[in-house]
Amino acid sequence: MSGQRPVATLGRSGVPVTALSFGAAALGNLFSAVTDEAAAASVDAAWDAGMRYFDTAPHYGLGLSERRLGAALRGRDRDTYTLSTKAGRLLEPDPDGRVGRQDEGFAVPATHRRLWDFSADGIRRSVEDSLERLGLDRIDVVYLHDPDDHAEQAFREGYPALERLRAEGTVRAIGAGMNQTGMLTRFLRDTDVDAVLCAGRYSLLDQRAAHELLPEAAARGKSVVVGGVFNSGLLADPRPGATYDYAAAPLDMLDRALRIKAVAGRHGVPLRAAALSFPFGQSAVASVLVGARSAAEVTDAAAMLATPVPAALWEELRAEGLLAADVPVPPVAADVPDPSEAGRQGVRRSGSA
Repeated sequence: MSGQRPVATLGRSGVPVTALSFGAAALGNLFSAVTDEAAAASVDAAWDAGMRYFDTAPHYGLGLSERRLGAALRGRDRDTYTLSTKAGRLLEPDPDGRVGRQDEGFAVPATHRRLWDFSADGIRRSVEDSLERLGLDRIDVVYLHDPDDHAEQAFREGYPALERLRAEGTVRAIGAGMNQTGMLTRFLRDTDVDAVLCAGRYSLLDQRAAHELLPEAAARGKSVVVGGVFNSGLLADPRPGATYDYAAAPLDMLDRALRIKAVAGRHGVPLRAAALSFPFGQSAVASVLVGARSAAEVTDAAAMLATPVPAALWEELRAEGLLAADVPVPPVAADVPDPSEAGRQGVRRSGSA
């Protein structure tokens, strides 16, 4: 299975994304510090691997991720890659903030406070602030970020603000990004989003997105970007102490991950390769977003997606009761064309933002 499948577009927006995309949360010092040099090397490695879709957010390290990603991409042809960020948390200066690890999980000085704001003015200000931090001339995709507890304002004010920004040409595609499926399905049904970013809810361990979200997206011609395919690490390295959904993995989930790993091993496939390949059985999935904190992790992800996954592996998972019979699986490697040159040459746009 090729590391870069044919370039897809987000819904009907015309915004292109590569199958494997770069999640920049770690560039904001998620859990532990990353040096400027390591952050830049990660982006360089993603570029060399053919990735041309990069995702960030103001939330990630109080803007540090946006600043680092913008700096790493600034010398590259702006028409050859797609960049998304998010809106819903404004960053306000906080001179009295404590220095050290943030309670939001990012190891950065507390120079700012995050303020939830899905108002029309808040969304527009968030996009303007992101442009300044990124130091780029445009943002291609903006997602409403985790509006779980702010649904009324997000649908009444936040989404219409994004729609206006799209109509003005300030952004080319809009959507929402969350760790749940219910509200994302509502965005697909009740609004004209181009795509949704669903984290952790479509993986070898959790297929909740298959019940309504993915069929709804396919029926409406919308796209789904899948994040969290390793479920916070458990599917990358299942062992005692591994994390699942940002907490210690329950024993039953650890056992299930180990059983899936054993099946994959019998077919000569690393578990990470199967986990990365799995979402592409769904026609609505445009890209799989992988977070990385080093060039080595980026290179590994690209190599894993390039690893052929035989049909017999999926069949054994079904026979072992580890995958439901009605869950679609990716085509076998021989049926997937090799589009790696498309990634290396860049994603050239038609028109401008």
